[in-house]
Amino acid sequence: MTVRLPSSISIPQTENHNGTGDNSGNQSNAVLAQSATSVPVATPKRATGGFALLDSLMRHGVEYIFGYPGGAILPIYDDLYKVEATGAIKHILVRHEQGAAHAADGYARATGKVGVCFGTSGPGATNLVTGIATAYMDSIPMIIVTGQVPRKMIGTDAFQETDIYGITLPIVKHSYVVRDPADMARIVAEAFHIASTGRPGPVLIDVPKDVAFEEFDYTPVEPGAVKLHGYRPTVKGNPRQINAAIKLIRESRRPLLYVGGGAIASNAHQEVKELAELFNIPVTTTLMGIGAFDEHHPLSLGMLGMHGTAYANFAVTDCDLLICVGARFDDRVTGKLDEFASHAKVIHIDIDPAEVGKNRVPEVPIVGDVRHVLVDLLRRCKQLGIKDTPKQTQEWLNLVNRWREEYPLVVPQHPDSISPQEVIVEVGSQAPHAFYTTDVGQHQMWSAQFLKNGPRRWISSAGLGTMGFGLPAAMGAKVAFPDEEVICISGDASFQMCLQELGTIAQYGINVKTVIINNGWQGMVRQWQQAFHGERYSCSNMEVGMPDIELLAKAYGIKGMVISDRTQLKDGIAEMLAHQGPVIVDVRVTRDENCYPMVAPGKNNAQMVGLPKQPPKTATEPVYCSHCGTSNQPSHNFCSECGTKL
Repeated sequence: MTVRLPSSISIPQTENHNGTGDNSGNQSNAVLAQSATSVPVATPKRATGGFALLDSLMRHGVEYIFGYPGGAILPIYDDLYKVEATGAIKHILVRHEQGAAHAADGYARATGKVGVCFGTSGPGATNLVTGIATAYMDSIPMIIVTGQVPRKMIGTDAFQETDIYGITLPIVKHSYVVRDPADMARIVAEAFHIASTGRPGPVLIDVPKDVAFEEFDYTPVEPGAVKLHGYRPTVKGNPRQINAAIKLIRESRRPLLYVGGGAIASNAHQEVKELAELFNIPVTTTLMGIGAFDEHHPLSLGMLGMHGTAYANFAVTDCDLLICVGARFDDRVTGKLDEFASHAKVIHIDIDPAEVGKNRVPEVPIVGDVRHVLVDLLRRCKQLGIKDTPKQTQEWLNLVNRWREEYPLVVPQHPDSISPQEVIVEVGSQAPHAFYTTDVGQHQMWSAQFLKNGPRRWISSAGLGTMGFGLPAAMGAKVAFPDEEVICISGDASFQMCLQELGTIAQYGINVKTVIINNGWQGMVRQWQQAFHGERYSCSNMEVGMPDIELLAKAYGIKGMVISDRTQLKDGIAEMLAHQGPVIVDVRVTRDENCYPMVAPGKNNAQMVGLPKQPPKTATEPVYCSHCGTSNQPSHNFCSECGTKL
């Protein structure tokens, strides 16, 4: 069926499907375009489409744009030249459009604001795709502006024409092709509203070259002036469901808070802390949820999942109530899904109704903004006269703390080489309050295990797992917070994915510190080949062709360092942090170190490999079953309740 639409929108299909649920932005362009209303706030004046775009971006608080010019987007860059001269907006010229998308993403994650990136038509637009998908998978608010061939040439296979609208349909929350410059201000206002509300996500605005050139009577549209009647994300949780959740929490003796990126997006870290302390509930986070709960807190269990802590994975296996806050039961968290928290009832709080019940059907579903729901839940607890209840979960916490003692995260000490964990622990101890970005692989998991991050200070590609993300994301975070320490933890393979952005760092003097955990391999690939592919290391060794990192940095005018001995580590990291400018440190680490614990594919979270050996059991202490929590005599080798090996 073909839907006739206003001239500002080009739609090859009736609906822009984004898979995020009816109330979280998965609306057809037809509904949005026809139902939107805007309130003019200024007298019309003659302006180009390009100026209208830039003026609208500035009105929405945009200070930085990350981009790369090209033919189809040149009219917008011509207007940008004039606007940038006033100091109202700053453009950061990247060396590859993928870097622009990741930098805008890093900016958004660090600030909570909408990140903005530009790219031209054809290859410029397609180079943005990986960064768009990265933001979409992790629910990051972004506006992507692409140039397009002139309107009359669309569909003719013109030079540098691609249907970026169609290409990105599965990986954006919404998208537009601007057919009339008079619609530009409204479209930008809608895009910001959609990107930043409900479940956040990227929004594409494709601008044909002649639309950017064309003059018209421009009337600005201020932020908040658009009303999208077909798009109303649910913010407040249902009171009956909140009461039902409180009832389950009060009845539980082995509760666990499972906190994801939604808690970061809604700035709910204080409410998570209050809930945990009120009911004395241990807290575990996803990779996206790191920073939502203070990992120095005695109730913190760190990250759970494939490379989570043993005690978090044991806890989620044995809990009787799982309180899921802004997480989506991702496969890297759950392991074997039908055995994930199989003894537990589930409360699931999420703003996206499509996620609630998608992988695990909860006993109490609550659709709404995480912070709003938790505020209402805590308020209701106060009305009911509920006070701190430490005794309710004390036996549970005793068991969890026993696991914590018996299965700690281990930092290996090799006599003739530096372990990767040593490097990350040293960096974290010297820069405990830095913003940390990572690439993807073993170094990412070790960083997640050993760094203790505050809210929004952990920036990592979780859902898509994008190698090359770390360096440009660090640029975005540093641009946002020039007075804060920003450190990228990378691997030797990941670093080479976007190393051209060293040119951007050099040009603008972006003081990012990069620590490369260099083992000469695609580390996680090598680990999987060792564990699951008969030690056949196909195409995973990176030694041949590896650049000299110190000389490479020097070629860009950046300080480079090499650390190859443990005696150099502490002083080397201190020197890196003290340097007033960007630094790249190449740390030569143990070549065959594996990342443990690890939940193998198809196994449940309690079936981890690589656990440290347990200390000897004393004759007087009972032995708690890791599967069901039953107390057993110390002389028993198997649980008397369920038969699990003790």
